[in-house]
Amino acid sequence: MPWRGPEYEGELPTLGWQVLDWMTAYLAAPDRAEYEPYVPTAEMAEFVLRYYELNPITGRRIIRRGVISRPRGWGKSPFVSAIALAEACGPVVPDGWDADGEPVGMGWDRVRTPLVQLAAATEKQTENSWMPLLEMARSGPAVDEYGLEPLDTVVYLRRGKIEPITASATSAKGAKACFASLDQTEDWLPANGGRKLAKTMRFNAGKIGGSLIETPNAFTPGEESVAEQSAADWKAIREGRSRGAGLLYDHREAPADTDMTDEQSLVYGLRVAYGDSSDHPDGCVLHDPPCAPGWSPIERLAADFWDTSNDPQELRADYLNQITHAADSWLSEPEVRAASDLDKVVEPGERIVLGFDGSRKRNRKVTDATALVGCRLSDGHVFPIGVWEQPDRMPVGPDGKPGEWQVPVVEVLAAVHEAFDRYDVVGMYADPAKWESHVADWEAAYGRRLKVQATRAHPVEWWMTGGRSVLIVRALEKFHTALVEGELTHDGSSSLVRHLLNARRRKTRSGIQITKEHPDSAKKIDAAVAAVLAWQCRLDAIAAGVNAEEPEMWGGTF
Repeated sequence: MPWRGPEYEGELPTLGWQVLDWMTAYLAAPDRAEYEPYVPTAEMAEFVLRYYELNPITGRRIIRRGVISRPRGWGKSPFVSAIALAEACGPVVPDGWDADGEPVGMGWDRVRTPLVQLAAATEKQTENSWMPLLEMARSGPAVDEYGLEPLDTVVYLRRGKIEPITASATSAKGAKACFASLDQTEDWLPANGGRKLAKTMRFNAGKIGGSLIETPNAFTPGEESVAEQSAADWKAIREGRSRGAGLLYDHREAPADTDMTDEQSLVYGLRVAYGDSSDHPDGCVLHDPPCAPGWSPIERLAADFWDTSNDPQELRADYLNQITHAADSWLSEPEVRAASDLDKVVEPGERIVLGFDGSRKRNRKVTDATALVGCRLSDGHVFPIGVWEQPDRMPVGPDGKPGEWQVPVVEVLAAVHEAFDRYDVVGMYADPAKWESHVADWEAAYGRRLKVQATRAHPVEWWMTGGRSVLIVRALEKFHTALVEGELTHDGSSSLVRHLLNARRRKTRSGIQITKEHPDSAKKIDAAVAAVLAWQCRLDAIAAGVNAEEPEMWGGTF
């Protein structure tokens, strides 16, 4: 192979090696004065190897849908163009095993007439991947070996074709593409038809066992783009909220604590985001030993951050590939990620406080989540104990309709009891809305044990609604400041992170409060509210002089 082999540690067989060999043998590198073979970088090769993994029992391809998210200028367009040409002509269809037990691939033309589509939201955007594809096809050996006829608007194969399409195309429906690329899906929105086109293309590919690849930059949360939807799908699969499979999600961004005002921090962040394409003289930061310098001008990119005419948030998204926040977000993703500390562990018997926010009833077919969050008194480390939320897709009942979901009250009550039994709980603040009777039971059971109390009459009850707007605003301000300034950490729980990022700022007469993006939104914030309550409880405990550690032997449940 002409490139250094990637650190592929997968245990599954893959057609990726054959596909990579095909690319370098038959495709030309675009934007060259003279012919050079197209050579994927090591990190590109790693993606290809995973994308073409096979089920070792059935021999079929596992991945039906891929997402590779990188910053602008990384090389996504030529890369996906190379994959598109391989799908049109190369050995991408499983064809059994050789004498050594290795997988063998064949072309789509042995199965059906190949149709490959390169899609974008606008005609201008299709040029990002279409123009490199034409160069790679016209200047490489594939044009003669496979009888390609690369015209300006279509590439004809001996059988089949490769074509660009846009969100306005009327021919997408029913066009059974064996492969499709979806470029810059952060711009594929409901308003421009992008969401509808993506759905149609996924259905078309599914009918014949085809596959797709998205190549987004960082998306803006709240715009409901295809890129945002795909990220949400991946999170749901990873968290066990979805039974979906076959999604390869590969997103890399600069570290969350990248300081755009510090040159050393910024350059390192850019090197991480650009990976093997970075032209830094020390090579890439992904591999050991590092890959040779690439083509992305790191110093030039860093200079754009010093230009005051540029929007810092756009630079974060375009160059650092950081998914930041919507205009009304309470916190940005870099801020939330920077506060995570995965190494901290809260041990049984440690002194903590609790925050609780619950929901009981369905409202307009939407059921809010219920969350119980702990906060260690000594260092302010926040960690969810339980987050109960409605699955993204409800099981279908005998009548063919999705079933109802309700908060598992018994499970929640057991989790509260277990928390008091497992830790030295010295305070608990709970929003009692819809849980009044249970909050009263907790006050009766644990009230005398609590060293910090909301009020003498109701030691646990801490309303997040009603005529307490000033107190609520102050609690939210304290939590926000503590997280942004690094005074608190959290365990990186996906549910907590997701709920914090879902929270939206709403201006009131008393100050900034938080809400969901709209009342019927499926994007919940209950774990964020519970974390705010836990943090406020910790602050009140410290103000009351409660020791961070029990001076005497801790005795378990009162």
